[in-house]
Amino acid sequence: MVCKLFFILLLLCFVQVDGQSVPPFKLLRYDEDYRLFSKDSSGDWYKRMKFSPLSKDGRTYIGYGGEVRFQYFYVNNANWGDDPDDRDGYVLSRYLAHADFHAGEHFRTFVQLQSSIAGSLVSAGPVDENPLEVHQGFMDFRIAPARRSQLVLRLGRQELSYGSQRLVSVRERPNNRQSFDAVRSLLVAGDYKADLFYSYYVTAKDGIFDDGLNRDIRLWGLYVVKQQVAVIRNVDVYYLGLWKRSAFFDDGQGKERRHSFGVRIWDDKRNWRYDAEVVYQTGRFAGKTISAWTASLNTSYLLSNVKLRPELGLKAELISGDRHYDDGRLQTFNPLFPKGAYFGLAALIGPANLIDVHPSLSVSLLKKVKVGIDYDVFWRYSVNDGIYGVNMAPLYTGRNVADKYIGGQLATDVSYTPNGFIFLSAELTWFKAGSYLKGVSSGEDILLTGTTVQFRF
Repeated sequence: MVCKLFFILLLLCFVQVDGQSVPPFKLLRYDEDYRLFSKDSSGDWYKRMKFSPLSKDGRTYIGYGGEVRFQYFYVNNANWGDDPDDRDGYVLSRYLAHADFHAGEHFRTFVQLQSSIAGSLVSAGPVDENPLEVHQGFMDFRIAPARRSQLVLRLGRQELSYGSQRLVSVRERPNNRQSFDAVRSLLVAGDYKADLFYSYYVTAKDGIFDDGLNRDIRLWGLYVVKQQVAVIRNVDVYYLGLWKRSAFFDDGQGKERRHSFGVRIWDDKRNWRYDAEVVYQTGRFAGKTISAWTASLNTSYLLSNVKLRPELGLKAELISGDRHYDDGRLQTFNPLFPKGAYFGLAALIGPANLIDVHPSLSVSLLKKVKVGIDYDVFWRYSVNDGIYGVNMAPLYTGRNVADKYIGGQLATDVSYTPNGFIFLSAELTWFKAGSYLKGVSSGEDILLTGTTVQFRF
């Protein structure tokens, strides 16, 4: 770990770019635009790397970028005491590198490699490790580009992210980001954005360059965003379809075809920020009828004129679970492909069959140092359903267990962002097992510590 931290610091020594002159990095790296460097005459090596003209008029160009991230974790009483503890902890490392080629305004190709390594982690899964793969590789065909209206056809392997990332996410905080083999039509027309797509989920495998086309999991849908709406500011309306050859729930196993219909209203530009979302799901699972739903509210208020700029937050969710076993119906909500660290970096529980209340507080100790603390309380929504991991793998059954109270999770984190290229954070999470967990597992309290060092360029 020390050697890896030294490597990060060594990279920083070569970054001599003024952070104010470089656009901030985006969650979806293919959304970054460095054409502002086309008229730069400083000869700065970094700006040349981000924008290298290949034609005299500068309309054909290529740019490069990437990321190096290391994380160290130590867990006491893993899986509430049911898994053996690793006294030394484990290290996760992730390497990303991409090239972005543009030929005029109508054609573009983006290629990104990813290597995610789970050093010393016992039973590492596809969320943790994928030695080396083409993570993204797609082509854009831009039709009738204009200042406020454009249509793009995108073909190939790519990351997908919609709305609050409750249902479809890039899965940034876990070690291995997720992608899809997809065809998309992206329309921007004034204050409207529409994304129509059909895709195959990319499953991470153990080898190198072996993540081929996966026909067992498919996702399709339409996502529409309307901005600058009176009073409520922004509205998302969407439909998402899912087909899985084999899905697992506490009520059985089988093929799943699920349709999700959602509405979201949100605003993140003012001191009072809010994100409210309602989703209803229908379909079929192993011969059963699906009828599931979720409702969530995530709101916060930033006291921008107060010392330390405190931000008070409250998040609450109702997420349906199955009402009865073996009744020909399934009410368990499926979060599809959510952000991996859904309830914090510990990522102990997934968003299914839950009642969740989550107050939080964050303050800015210094301009570049932020401290946050939050407390999450979990109950099962239905006593006739179990709890699930973030990947919807069943963790514990609900059969013959009447207790609803899962437990409480207290977490605190400190982050330091010295410039636009590097991010440092440390997190401590304590999960107090409730009566339900004590009845279905060893019921031990979990203590997790995590440290992240991330360098992007």
